This record gives sequence, structure tokens and C-alpha cells, in this order.
Amino acid sequence: MELSAILRAVDHTLLAPDATWPQIQTVCDDAARYHTASVCLPPSFVAQAAAHLAGRVPVCTVIGFPNGYATTKTKCFEAADAVENGADEIDMVVNLGWVKSGCKGRVLEEIRAVRAACPGKVLKVIVETCLLTEEEKISMCRVVSQSGADFIKTSTGFSAGGATLPDVALFAAHAEPHLKIKAAGGIASLADAEAFLRAGATRLGTSRVVRLAQEQEAQA
Repeated sequence: MELSAILRAVDHTLLAPDATWPQIQTVCDDAARYHTASVCLPPSFVAQAAAHLAGRVPVCTVIGFPNGYATTKTKCFEAADAVENGADEIDMVVNLGWVKSGCKGRVLEEIRAVRAACPGKVLKVIVETCLLTEEEKISMCRVVSQSGADFIKTSTGFSAGGATLPDVALFAAHAEPHLKIKAAGGIASLADAEAFLRAGATRLGTSRVVRLAQEQEAQA
């Protein structure tokens, strides 16, 4: 697979809690240079990043991140605020306690509420697969498929584990055809990235692919 094709699937990500504006600016510029799918940043930097990028790359941010247990009203406010600040894409974390309690209806209602708070924007739903059983993962495929969201996403990258190929394959087998898949967390090499894309992901949440592209350029 061509490196350019892999880069076009990347949400070039910096979500470290101590990230500074110069670091965010570098990530934005790298995303524009390498034509990534988006740049994924903390909500507090969305307005600044959107102004800096001026439409060169879509701006993505995170909602209810990383634990997912904020109230629905809070998540809706976060999503609407992010859109007002210039976000093009929203990655929200589901309420994992509700998932573990079997409250599928409440999870579905919340995702639909956030969907309504960011109309016309790409919505990705993070289900944190490392904390779920296989049955719960399949259930979330069905719930997110019904929610109006655009993507189901494996992981925040802040919990016990990240994306795995079996989880992406499970999503591909059980999500409705219209629901796309984002793999995030632990994508360490170009071989990893290609493997996740071949398994069914169409987006990759990572900072490493751009760094690998830069290393290839330096060696050329």
C-alpha cells in the first residue's frame, strides 16, 4: 500500500494533557504537509488550530474524553462548543458504565443527542474495546450503527490498551455497512497501519505514521 494512501487515512493526533500551542501548531503543519484525513486535538486548541489551518486540514476534537462518564448534557455542550470553535469532526466517548450495565437504550439516546448537537459534522464513537467483552463489542456495533454516527472507534489510547486487529475484524463483521471504523492506539509502524486498513478500518488515530513518513524522507 502506498504511503500516501495510508497518510490519507490518518487522524494525525496530539491529545497529551501537557501539549503546548507550539507543539499543536507543528502537528497542524505536519498534517497539512502530509495531507492527512484530519488533525485531532484537545478541545481547548480547536479555535486556534482552525484559524491557523484555515481549511487546509479538517480539525477533529474529542468529547467526554477519555473516560466517557460526563453527563449527556455536558457532552452535547462540548460538541456544540467545538463546532462553534471550528471543529469539523467529533470523537466522543460512550458512557462505559452504561455499556457494562447493559443500558443500550441510554447509550443509543446519548449518541443521538450528541449527533444532534453537531449536525453536518463527522461523528466518531469511541467504545474503548479493551474494557469490553466480545458480546459488549458486538452490542456496541449494533447500537452505533443505529445512532446516526459515521464511525465506530476502538480506543481513546488512554486506557489499558489500544486497537487490535481482531477488534477491527469484529467491527467489520458486525457493524452495518454504512458505519465506518477507526482504529486508534498502539499503531506503531507502517505495517501496523496497513494491516488495520486491510482489516476494515478506514481511519487511523495515530501520531506515528507522520513521523515514519518524515524518517523515510530524511533517509531518501
